[in-house]
Amino acid sequence: MKKIYTLAVLAAIIVLGTSCNSEWEKEQYQHYISFSSPLDSKGVTNIYVPYSRHDIEGNYAEGGEGRSSYRLPVLVSGSTDNTQDITIHISHDSDTLNTLNKARFAIRTDLFYKDMGNERLTFVSYPENMLIGAGQNIGLLDLKFDFRGIDMSEKWVLPLQIVDNPSYGYQAHPRKNYAKAILRIFPFNDYSGDYSGTGLTNKVVMGENTDGTINETAESITKASVRGYVIDEQSMFIYAGIVDEDYTDRKKYKIKFKFKGDKNGSVSISCDNAEEIGFKVNEKIMPSFRISSSMDEAKPYLEHRYVIINNIDYFFNYIPVEGTIIRYHVKGTLTLSRDINTQVPDEDQAIEW
Repeated sequence: MKKIYTLAVLAAIIVLGTSCNSEWEKEQYQHYISFSSPLDSKGVTNIYVPYSRHDIEGNYAEGGEGRSSYRLPVLVSGSTDNTQDITIHISHDSDTLNTLNKARFAIRTDLFYKDMGNERLTFVSYPENMLIGAGQNIGLLDLKFDFRGIDMSEKWVLPLQIVDNPSYGYQAHPRKNYAKAILRIFPFNDYSGDYSGTGLTNKVVMGENTDGTINETAESITKASVRGYVIDEQSMFIYAGIVDEDYTDRKKYKIKFKFKGDKNGSVSISCDNAEEIGFKVNEKIMPSFRISSSMDEAKPYLEHRYVIINNIDYFFNYIPVEGTIIRYHVKGTLTLSRDINTQVPDEDQAIEW
């Protein structure tokens, strides 16, 4: 009797096991189509793209300086593999961007994200259709960029959506932020990025003595981080002093840095609105830069690369309201640090942003 009971239990386990295995062979969810573009706290996905895309030999890979590319992952979700060829339809999504701008900035149109996909602009192009083949669960949408002449004082984004239609043979993911992507585009060169601002002082100028020396406040204003934005392959700009991208009048406070040299050299600092904002460099000081690197002791594949800009020394006027002028003296050093995974061949993917 005991043997019969044992055999019955074993038979039941085998049947149940077979049933469970059969269940997992069937799709448990849906083969929804979505972008791989997680949103940050500002409602966008930060995308870092080389200002110029190069091949392994250092030549321009996309036809010249300022031309680049990015491959955005498009996913087929589900618990089983995709078994059919799927043609995904992609379109520009200005409506979602308009909704985001109004929800986040209300009537502050000067702070709105700028639509890079506007048909009047030529900064980006992409195919309207892309194929994900049978047996594949990920496809890559090719985005082509032409950054020449771009003004990075604008907050450029590319809004995209996966188009749904019963005749297409797929369903876009029902969660809106899965089937839509708002990509905040940051082109970068060797010098752009987030610098440590703790070595750069901002002091208010109180006046000038008869001997030419400057009276300024003992207290200094410092920023934890100062972002450098791309101008071209060898240049970037920062915002003067305390100004950042959330200032409505930020465009007239762009301070340009042009680098001359390879791993070290000189830096020329200028401003297109020098007369308007009273910009003046200390001509007695020669700005310079150097690039150094070291390998991580615990992770031998990880390279720490530093860009250090020394001898920054300039003056400018900040005009908060008409008729009020605050003159600042900006002086010190900026340091950029990048961690680069040398095992990853693609430059933008290798940098640990």
